[in-house]
Amino acid sequence: MDQKRVAKDTAQVLISYLTYQAAKLVVTQLYETNPGLGIWLSEFSSTDRIQDGEFYLEALMQENRELALRLLTVREHLAEEVVEFLPEMVKTGIQESNVGHRRQLLERMTQMSTPESTSNGDELEADADEELD
Repeated sequence: MDQKRVAKDTAQVLISYLTYQAAKLVVTQLYETNPGLGIWLSEFSSTDRIQDGEFYLEALMQENRELALRLLTVREHLAEEVVEFLPEMVKTGIQESNVGHRRQLLERMTQMSTPESTSNGDELEADADEELD
């Protein structure tokens, strides 16, 4: 497994997600201060290009440089606020998720074998009771 490639791809996804969050925040702000521009940015952001944050910003730069610069600033601020907590949150989240999935799998496995093991368990219990008498 190429860990550097995985890290690079993960970082790119995170960058695109922060771009998306910045766009949502700016749209919300604009609805309050300049509703027409907020509607325009919301419609501009509703296309598939928002999936790739860098492509989205390049397209926005061509349409409205001022908004693009605002998004860059908001995205950078979000990154500064969020990124320091991510390593521990991701590790903890994955560990908790894995425990939950393993528990569900174990529950399903034991439910599938319950009828047989219950009858065998009753027989074993009866045998043990007879030996004690």
